[in-house]
Amino acid sequence: MNVLELSEQEIVRRQSLQELRDMGIEPYPAAEFPTNAFSEDIKNDFKDEDEKREVVIAGRMMSRRVMGKASFVELQDSKGRIQVYITRDDICPEEDKTLYNTVFKRLLDIGDFIGVKGFVFRTQTGEISVHAQSLTLLSKSLKPLPIVKYKDGVAYDKFEDPELRFRQRYVDLIVNDGVKDTFLQRATVVRTIRRVLDEAGYTEVETPTLQAIAGGASARPFITHFNALNIDMYMRIATELYLKRLIVGGFEGVYEIGKNFRNEGMDRNHNPEFTCMELYVQYKDYNWMMSFTEKLLETVCIAVNGSTERKVGDNVISFKAPYRRLPILDAIKEKTGFDCNGKSEEEIRAFCLEKGLEVDETFGKGKLIDELFGEFCEGTFIQPTFITDYPVEMSPLTKMHRSKPGLTERFELMVNGKELANAYSELNDPLDQEERFKEQMRLADKGDDEAMIIDQDFLRALQYGMPPTSGIGIGIDRLVMLMTGQTTIQEVLFFPQMKPEKKIPQSSIKEWGEIGVSEEWAYVLRKAGFNLISDIRDEKAQGLQQKIGDINKKYKLGYEKPSVNDIQVWIDAAANVAVVTEEAE
Repeated sequence: MNVLELSEQEIVRRQSLQELRDMGIEPYPAAEFPTNAFSEDIKNDFKDEDEKREVVIAGRMMSRRVMGKASFVELQDSKGRIQVYITRDDICPEEDKTLYNTVFKRLLDIGDFIGVKGFVFRTQTGEISVHAQSLTLLSKSLKPLPIVKYKDGVAYDKFEDPELRFRQRYVDLIVNDGVKDTFLQRATVVRTIRRVLDEAGYTEVETPTLQAIAGGASARPFITHFNALNIDMYMRIATELYLKRLIVGGFEGVYEIGKNFRNEGMDRNHNPEFTCMELYVQYKDYNWMMSFTEKLLETVCIAVNGSTERKVGDNVISFKAPYRRLPILDAIKEKTGFDCNGKSEEEIRAFCLEKGLEVDETFGKGKLIDELFGEFCEGTFIQPTFITDYPVEMSPLTKMHRSKPGLTERFELMVNGKELANAYSELNDPLDQEERFKEQMRLADKGDDEAMIIDQDFLRALQYGMPPTSGIGIGIDRLVMLMTGQTTIQEVLFFPQMKPEKKIPQSSIKEWGEIGVSEEWAYVLRKAGFNLISDIRDEKAQGLQQKIGDINKKYKLGYEKPSVNDIQVWIDAAANVAVVTEEAE
């Protein structure tokens, strides 16, 4: 990278880096720096009457107040922040005061990692602090942090633009309070689910992410190519069919917490790459799974929040069992007045069109009902509600209802207006399953690109016999949103999918060379704000010479300044390039 592509602060920091090395100080030491304390623990454990406690801490320097021979630094470690008191004579007990006067005061910057050995004390203002007796540079920061500044009660330089926060999560975690806490709570959610399932005797397993057939859900997959086998494969959209194979193989209960991939839209509630927990337990049904899910979510909420309630936006959601149970057709009738029971596909499609839904002939009965529920019902269920007994057309992997013809033993858990979980009494009749897959293929032939493909190996597994089984999938990202009170999925993903980062259009160094500008002066022109060759065509040669000469002087580049005639040649060539480009367009 050319130095002129850096900001002024970045240039200064690199100069400091070199100066440190010239002094024999390694800015990125390899040796271990053993610490024995954390900021929050120091503050929580401190008692004025205790004997002086020696500590060794390390972290990022977040602020610095220099007051002559003494200074205060705010140090941020993995648990929080603590004040450090540094005096010249304490860290430089000998005659040489370079460590304080030059290194600390001039060559260290906000964002640098430092290690401090000292003792804990309380300042005259009552703040628990560490009195430094030695100081070590552990890592030099070359980019300045966006530290918030206040003037007349107004905050400046806040790092709050979501585009920047999600793209540069590492900076977001450093400077914004509460962000790290969200992800620690996420870890608690996953850890608690694992504990509950492990204590129930179920086995955590791993299944393939690359799959020859994208099955287990209705979704559009990502396609990749497996070079060694020379075949196209799919990123999995669900773990279901592989986990059921393990139930066939004799496991009592299996679960997996892992990534699924669906090549669909992105919004506040969806990310194409998401985390899901799927659980399958033999000899259970969907009624048992509803009760188990209630207990699981109640336990998770208590672990994260200390109670069974959590405020999300304007809603206070209670995860205390039991939850309401409502058949899906009753829900649609309750919200629209239309009873789908006994209605044909054509009658349901006509009602959808009457209600202004965008449906067409490719929509089967199941998808039409799904559209009705999604439009008129889903967003209305704020408190946890089990929507049950879905039509068979919507549930190709679900067992037929034991007493309601045409329906299946399936539920979806709705919370805060969104689906959180999907569960079945699993279909274990291999002949029925084959017919369901064939019906999905017929939907695919009609144009439904989310219909399932027949998985012949899964059918073969079922033919060996699968015991009665209940299964569930819970979206971990949405669950974390609920448990932490976040209203967008991007807030609970360390690195959500983003559009490509926008870059300022620039003519290449080669293109500048084609009009006679050398590489070094091309970078100078960019620094002066001329990103495209066309940007200089209306400049005056003498004025442009002055502008690039000022940069040459400011950054002490030492380049031989081009003559006014040389620069006029650049300008004329740039004008000719612009004319040719415009004519081509």
